[in-house]
Amino acid sequence: MYTFSNKLRLSAFVLMIVGVLGLGYGFLAAPGTVEEAKAMVADAHHGGGHEEVATHDAHGTHNEEHATHDTSHDEHLLHQLQNKPWAGLYVAAFFFMMISLGVLAFYAIQRVSQAGWSPLLFRVMEGITAYLLPGAILVFVILVLSGVHMNHLFIWMDPEVVAHDELIQGKTGYLNVPFFLIRAVIYIAGWAAYRHFSRKFSIAQDTADDHSYFKRNFKISAGFLVFFLVSESMMSWDWIMSVDPHWYSTLFGWYVFASMFVSGITVIALITIYLKSRGYLEEVNNSHIHDLAKFMFGISIFWTYLWFSQFMLIWYSNIPEEVTYFVTRIEDYKLPFFGMVVLNFVFPLLVLMNSDYKRLNWFVVMTGIMILLGHYLDIYNMIMPATVGDQWFIGIGEVGGVLFFLGLFIFIVFTALTKAPLLPKRNPFIEESKHFHY
Repeated sequence: MYTFSNKLRLSAFVLMIVGVLGLGYGFLAAPGTVEEAKAMVADAHHGGGHEEVATHDAHGTHNEEHATHDTSHDEHLLHQLQNKPWAGLYVAAFFFMMISLGVLAFYAIQRVSQAGWSPLLFRVMEGITAYLLPGAILVFVILVLSGVHMNHLFIWMDPEVVAHDELIQGKTGYLNVPFFLIRAVIYIAGWAAYRHFSRKFSIAQDTADDHSYFKRNFKISAGFLVFFLVSESMMSWDWIMSVDPHWYSTLFGWYVFASMFVSGITVIALITIYLKSRGYLEEVNNSHIHDLAKFMFGISIFWTYLWFSQFMLIWYSNIPEEVTYFVTRIEDYKLPFFGMVVLNFVFPLLVLMNSDYKRLNWFVVMTGIMILLGHYLDIYNMIMPATVGDQWFIGIGEVGGVLFFLGLFIFIVFTALTKAPLLPKRNPFIEESKHFHY
């Protein structure tokens, strides 16, 4: 049985406390009035401010149309700066939730394919997926707070915006708060139900006299994968793509899936390597780590294929309502946008191409950390441009969000690992897994 070390538990609590302080600072630093927002922008630009503000001060008089435009711009600026701590919180909450969801999908695929190499890692996967329900509930709380207008993350939730936007009006049959939240409950309930019963059958199989629980797990895993393919796509439309309701991509569900899948597999590798370094999972060998690293490499290439396909088709067709998505990111988010591509494609491609490097634990850990950083930036790039515009920077609030959810993730996952033996004893493929060599 795994024992949660006091040092790691203390580290988790410290991360959560520091994270809460950082998040609190982010919310307290947000402006409460238009004047405060304009002052913050002026300070950020070393006293210059935005062009519209400077022009207003220089000329002093405007006709009614310009005055209305300035007022609208100032309110928009205020909403962007008020959104910043909420958006940072949301990005971090979604990122860690999607890691556990990606692991759950990978776990179900291993069950359905009856893979012989992976049963030794099942308890690690089950530990990581323990975070899914609390993590998804925290995301859901943010969605509910958006629905009651505690923030402006989703502009289609604002009746005033909808009243003056014909395109959003055409989507209100799908994009309305009650239906939006009902769908969210269905997604979370389906994911949590599969995780609960699969874990229950997995543990029961340890003491069973036959393979009945293993067969049940196979059946519910097959059913879950069908539900997952539909719910994950719809979730990505609802929770991410709808922050910018004027834009859509038919590839988006697959794109988000690739990001969560490679992130989840990376965390499986990192936690497995950590547990081996503490004397656990003795049967896990370099070939298991090698296979996880192969998945990290392969899914990174798959993510890049989807990223380029989405970008190339939109760039080639050059339809204004489509290209605006990438124009805003290339103009205002150069560093995170192109940095993400380097971390998610160029770096894994170069360092994981060599088969021997995939067997070096320290090398896999280093690469894994870079991949996770890259996919955090991926989610950041999806959310921030539509919610805070060009008023972005990764500051104390954003770092605080990551630290808080990292601490919570560590606490929940490693607590779950203590609840059952790390070795699934009566899995039919456990001997094959023990003797797996590649």
